[in-house]
Amino acid sequence: MLRLSKLTDYAVVVLVRLASVPGVQTSPGIAATTGIPEPTVAKVLKALAISGLVTSQRGARGGYRSERRLADIPVADVIAAIDGPIALTACVEGSVTECESQALCPMRGRWDPVNDAIQQALTNITLADMREAAIPAMFRVPDREPAHLPAAE
Repeated sequence: MLRLSKLTDYAVVVLVRLASVPGVQTSPGIAATTGIPEPTVAKVLKALAISGLVTSQRGARGGYRSERRLADIPVADVIAAIDGPIALTACVEGSVTECESQALCPMRGRWDPVNDAIQQALTNITLADMREAAIPAMFRVPDREPAHLPAAE
């Protein structure tokens, strides 16, 4: 089974929260609004800062902020920031683990197209797409008034 870590799931929640509120936010504040334990939020924010997905600000008014819109953050970037490169098996290009039977394996290199397809799919889905999918249609705010309703005066 292909499964993402809980930290990656939390990272998505944290990034959506950062993007939804302007300005700098603290890890305790994010923890309070998301329900994720503060030490976990701090760990996620540190990894996201190292990868450049968020910036940190030191000092009395310090905290974190997202410099990118959700539409500019592919899911693949979040996964790579938290879990490292996307690699289904040890024998795909870019894997950080080594395959013990690489020299003898008849499937060597055969997983690369599968891994590439998954990487491409995760690159094409942004956090904005995920946020939209999480909001039921009945609660979405339309971009403009429907044509059949009279304009507000």
